[in-house]
Amino acid sequence: MSSPAQPLAEVVLAQQPLAQNLVQSVDWLAIAPPTVTAVVGLVVLVTDLFVKDARKPLLGWISVAGLAASALMLLPLVNDDRSTFCQSGEPGVCSYTADTFTLAIQFLVLGGALLTALLSVTAVKDADRGLPEGEFWFLLLSSAAGAALLPASRDFATLIVALEVASLPAFALVGLRQGDRRSSEAALKFFLSSVTATAVSLMGISFVYATTGTLYLTQVAERIQHVDGQFTTLAQAGVVLTLVGFAFKTAAAPFHFWVPDTYVGAPLPIAAYLSVIGKAVGFSGLILVTVVALPSYADVWGPALAALAALTMTVGNVGALRQQATRAYSAVRLLAWSSVGQAGYLLVPIASAGYSDDPERSVGSSVAYALMYAAVNLGAFAVAALVGRTRSLNRVSDYRGLYSSNPLTALLLAFFLLCLAGLPPGIIGLFAKVTVFSAAVDAGLGWLAVVMAVNVVIALFYYLQWTALLFRAPEAATAGHRAPAPLTAAITVTAVLAVALSGAPQLILRFADTGLF
Repeated sequence: MSSPAQPLAEVVLAQQPLAQNLVQSVDWLAIAPPTVTAVVGLVVLVTDLFVKDARKPLLGWISVAGLAASALMLLPLVNDDRSTFCQSGEPGVCSYTADTFTLAIQFLVLGGALLTALLSVTAVKDADRGLPEGEFWFLLLSSAAGAALLPASRDFATLIVALEVASLPAFALVGLRQGDRRSSEAALKFFLSSVTATAVSLMGISFVYATTGTLYLTQVAERIQHVDGQFTTLAQAGVVLTLVGFAFKTAAAPFHFWVPDTYVGAPLPIAAYLSVIGKAVGFSGLILVTVVALPSYADVWGPALAALAALTMTVGNVGALRQQATRAYSAVRLLAWSSVGQAGYLLVPIASAGYSDDPERSVGSSVAYALMYAAVNLGAFAVAALVGRTRSLNRVSDYRGLYSSNPLTALLLAFFLLCLAGLPPGIIGLFAKVTVFSAAVDAGLGWLAVVMAVNVVIALFYYLQWTALLFRAPEAATAGHRAPAPLTAAITVTAVLAVALSGAPQLILRFADTGLF
């Protein structure tokens, strides 16, 4: 005999929607790139326990092979949008999406991490146990896995988890050199700034969640337009705080203060990693938050990002201009300040998306510029790593007369610098800058285009000054720089990419004309 409470329970259940099925199918092919990277990281960590010291270099080559395999896993996903971890009955509301935007950023991240690994094979060997190999490779792969996950994230929870998985190992990588005071100080500055950014972002996201009741980006975009009047201020505060948090991650001024000291204190391959993959993480997250989750607040984030872009490119280029050629580590500092200026250029198309009728095209300009910047900036850092093997202070003045001792290396560095400056024969740098400039003009941001043009002229001075120094007569006879095979491979790959893109810029500029989401 049934109890009186049983019919009441059945009525209540009948009035409620059916509970969503928590068992979801997983598209393993879609999540393969970050998954393979993470699995290889675990393999390296376990293998380190059983490998003798003499065999430790094997860990580096396992990491290189793993990152290459992860990058190859992108090929089956091309032209095949996939989503997984979706809500039952709502296939369009998913936590992971592998679309054109995702694949482009994942290619940048995994390709950049692969080149960083090639640079690191030499750096770890030169450190002579100053860098613990097992920990180094595990942290690098863990960070790369988080960075590859982030552009595919389509809910705030996954986005923040991916952001922290990419960032936390990077803190340790910066401070991993044993007994190095500069390394420890750099790691502390990087840690404090990043933790502050995360705290501010989480508070902003919590406000957005409180007003919309969802963490999925597409649902946030829909619901935040219809927030109850009494919660409007809370929603606006959430939007602003979220933007401020990501401004820290992108090293946008005035949140850039950690960059120069962190790059100088970190092992040089990690500085290269932060300059490219670190930026890719911040900018891809910023694009997802603004264009995908908060398009209805374009009148808030559009002007804010435009002002940040103008300030960032100006501060970065003026900072690079002020570097003294004879100062210790001035070459790395110049590249650090240059990366801040480049961050300003990357912000221009995202800001333009707030004013444009076709925001995807504006964002495509940012993606195209990021791909160009990644190839040539990693190339410049690879040459700096080569010179730094014999000139430990790595001053700009140490590059004087490089052409007389290493003609090919000097020519390649000159080419990379001209690409960053946007001058022929660095055609890809010129076209990428024109694409960003056009995005600002098409969005009606003429004043921002003028600021960008002025900063490009400022940047020409220090890029050309460094380039000219390569071909001047050396002050004293210098021996050639011997490049180990991994370092040679990194320089060669970046050179081939830069030359190929200068010959066929449409390979990446097409992102400015096609839909990404």
